Amino acid sequence: MSRQYFGTDGIRGLANSHPITSDIALRVGMAAGNIFKSGDRRHRVLIGKDTRLSGYMIESALVSGFTAVGMEVFQVGPLPTPAVAMLTRSMRADLGVMISASHNPYCDNGIKFFGPDGYKLSDEMEKRIEELMDGEINGLLVPPEQIGRATRVESARERYIEFAKRTLPRNLKLNGLRVVIDCANGAGYKVAPLALWELGAEVVSIGIDPDGTNINKDCGSTSPKALCDKVREVRADVGIALDGDADRVMIADENGRIVDGDQIMAVIAQSWQKRDLLTAGGVVATVMSNLGLERHLGDLGLTLARTPVGDRYVVEYMRKHGYNVGGEQSGHIVLSDFTTTGDGLVSALQILACVVESGKKVSEVCDRFEPLPQLLENVRYSKGAPLKNKCVREAITSGQDRLGQTGRLVIRPSGTEPVIRVMAEGDDAGLVSDVVGDIVQALRKTAA
Repeated sequence: MSRQYFGTDGIRGLANSHPITSDIALRVGMAAGNIFKSGDRRHRVLIGKDTRLSGYMIESALVSGFTAVGMEVFQVGPLPTPAVAMLTRSMRADLGVMISASHNPYCDNGIKFFGPDGYKLSDEMEKRIEELMDGEINGLLVPPEQIGRATRVESARERYIEFAKRTLPRNLKLNGLRVVIDCANGAGYKVAPLALWELGAEVVSIGIDPDGTNINKDCGSTSPKALCDKVREVRADVGIALDGDADRVMIADENGRIVDGDQIMAVIAQSWQKRDLLTAGGVVATVMSNLGLERHLGDLGLTLARTPVGDRYVVEYMRKHGYNVGGEQSGHIVLSDFTTTGDGLVSALQILACVVESGKKVSEVCDRFEPLPQLLENVRYSKGAPLKNKCVREAITSGQDRLGQTGRLVIRPSGTEPVIRVMAEGDDAGLVSDVVGDIVQALRKTAA
C-alpha cells in the first residue's frame, strides 16, 4: 500500500491544505488512538506543539479524535519535540504527538508520533494508521460513557527543564558564561533560556516573541546571522541557535563564527571517549557529513558510520548497533544516553560542559577539524526520472572517477519535493566545483 499521508517525518504540508487539515487530523487521532489502546484501562496520549498559528486548529482536531475513541489527552502546550518524546515515556503515555513542521516557515505544519518508548513510529505502524483512516472511521467511536477527557499539564515545562539540567555532569555550573540563545520564536522560547539561567549563565535571549507567524523567520538555526550579530554585539562567550521545534542546534563561537553539527559531534565524541562514555567506538552520521569529520574520528581511533539522510535512519542505526552519539550536519544531534530523538538544548549543554571543564574559548573547543571543501546544489525538475538519463549517469560516473579516493560524491532525490541534490567534496576545491557543475548542467538539460 502506498503511503498517502505519512512522509519521511510524520505528516507534513501546507496548513489548511491536504494533508494538514482539521478533517485529517481528526481521522488520524481516531485511528492512532484506536491502535494504541489495548485492554480495559484508560489510555493516555500526550500532545505538544510549537508556536505556529495553525497549531490551535490541528490540536483541537486531534483532541477531538483521541477523546472520541476513548483516550485520555494530556496537552502540554508549546514545548520542544524532544520534550514531548521524553514526557511520553516519563508519564507512561501510550502515544506522544508533536504538532510542528520543524524548521519550515509558519505556513507549514506537521504531525509526528512517538510510541510509548519515546521513539518515532515505524513505517509499518504508520501504514496501519493510514489503513484505519481510510476505512469506516465512525466504527471506532466509543459509547458516551467511554469518551476521553482532555487535561492541560501545567508542570510540563519544569519537568523538561529539570531533565535537561540533569544531563550535565554533577555539580557543573555555567557561572561566568555569557550565552546568547536564539529560540527561533519557536517551541523552546520559554524552556531553553530558563534552563540556561538556572544553571548559572548570564542569558541574552532573542527569538522569544512568537506571534504565530514568525517562527524560523530570519532567526534560529537555519538563519543564524541574527545570533552571530548578537554574540558580537554583547561580547558573549557563546551563541546557541535552535530551530522551530528545538530538535536542532547550531553553535556560534565568541567571534560569531558558526559551528555546525559535524563539529558538535566531534566535540562530544572526543569528550565522551576520554570519559569512557562513548559506546560502539564511534559516531553515526549521514552521507552528508563532511569527510573531514570522518578523517578526524579516524585519527582518534573512532569510526564514522554513515546512513541515508534523515534522523530516523541515524536513530535506527544507533539502536541496532549500540552507538550513543549520532546526528546530522544540520545540527540534529542524537545522544541516546539521554534522548530518543534530536535535542538542541541537551546537545548545546554538552558543548557548554566541555567549555567550562576545559577553561578554553568556544573557538578553541569547537575547532576540531578542517572541513574539506564541500559544495551542494539543488536542481528542480518537473517530471520524469532525471537520474536515469544516460547523459546524467555518464556525468556522475565521470565525477566519481575524477574525485577518486580523495573525495566523495552524493547524488540523491529529495524525499519531500521534485529536486535532485548534488553534493561533492574533496581536497581540491576547484575540482569539487567542476564536478558539481558538470552534473548540474547535465541534470538541467534533462529537466528542461
